[in-house]
Amino acid sequence: MSNQKKQIIMNEITFWKQNKLLPEHYCDFLMTLYSEGNDSDQISGNAKKAINPVIKRKKWSIASIFPVIALLFTILLFTIQYEWVVVAIAGIFAAGCFAGAFYFAKRNKLLATMLQLAVALLMLGISVKISMTYFAGNNNMLFALIISNCILWIISGVKLKIIYFTISGVIGFCIIIGAWFYV
Repeated sequence: MSNQKKQIIMNEITFWKQNKLLPEHYCDFLMTLYSEGNDSDQISGNAKKAINPVIKRKKWSIASIFPVIALLFTILLFTIQYEWVVVAIAGIFAAGCFAGAFYFAKRNKLLATMLQLAVALLMLGISVKISMTYFAGNNNMLFALIISNCILWIISGVKLKIIYFTISGVIGFCIIIGAWFYV
């Protein structure tokens, strides 16, 4: 076995040992086996170079792109003059994220979660922009659209068992109802 492959295996075993994925004596046995009886100090693994954390970092970096793009579209909704173009592009992006969230729901939970966050952010931004553009000065319409977003979050949270959607929907609903009566 090449030294590079041995090093990858040793890194994985060290990662398992540090994170208690296997009993320590199993890890020691595997380390001795793959080091071919050499002293474990000569060939030691580095858990930070294990494949599992590298894959997790790649997944995080790919998945975190979608909420960042959604935040960018939300900012553009309120800063660009041709808002209907941005609303159309944001709507298409939200629909794509929505379809992707369903597709990745059972395959990649992290990516599905980030896509759900992107859809929620875009829907809220589009709702507020539509209210400000077509119903300018009508606070009741703005509150109604925000409450409908909160109700969608609550329904999604309860139906899909996503606790952060349920909590944010309830908190948002309470704040908007309070603000509606205050204003």
